[in-house]
Amino acid sequence: MSEITAPVDVTPVNRYPTAPAWQAVDDYFAKALVEEDMALVAARESGQETTMPNAEVAPNQGAFLAMLVQLCGAKRVLEFGTLAGYSTIWFARSVGANGRVVTLELEPQNVAVARANIARAGVADRVRIMEGPAAESARELINEDTEPFDLIFIDADKPSNPTYLEAALQLTGPGALIVIDNVVRNGGVADDASQDGSVRGVRAVVDAIAANPDLTATVLQTVGVKGWDGFILVRRC
Repeated sequence: MSEITAPVDVTPVNRYPTAPAWQAVDDYFAKALVEEDMALVAARESGQETTMPNAEVAPNQGAFLAMLVQLCGAKRVLEFGTLAGYSTIWFARSVGANGRVVTLELEPQNVAVARANIARAGVADRVRIMEGPAAESARELINEDTEPFDLIFIDADKPSNPTYLEAALQLTGPGALIVIDNVVRNGGVADDASQDGSVRGVRAVVDAIAANPDLTATVLQTVGVKGWDGFILVRRC
């Protein structure tokens, strides 16, 4: 199956091709509606110091995640994949001073960058970074019998998406939201014969969601500075 792509401008590493018009629209709305202070800007730009530069969410997507937290009144957020801590800061500010964000990150290099960014943003007191394989960290939380999370953001290695969803279901209760990022894969997700591990991971988690009667879900495709992608929004009934 061939992938459909728009005419492209530039394609930074760890991003999909993006058309100039897509980027211009994202830039317009972000400048008009998204309030990024210097701490957020520094965190976003420091993504270049991580093991996956350019992989952080875009400013308008960070603001969207923060709004989801506010709309559902979430006070406890779990994040699979920290990188530079950009989305972590959005979450931490949204849960408020009495809220809690737990974020899971494999790479020590990324943990060091994220800690500095989170401290600069003034939210270190409400963020716990757990270093190591995300599945193991999630199992640790389960074994701790931790208080259920209100919102979980899955944005780590895509082949492990089914494992992360299984953990998320053990760490949430009815009414919780689960957001799974980067699921369109530049259109590759529609190829049922794909051997790409990330595509297969997305398709497997879609199958798991569809087979679970306690979950309702939808998907939104997105285009913009990160190219053609999208996310799954899941609600526990």
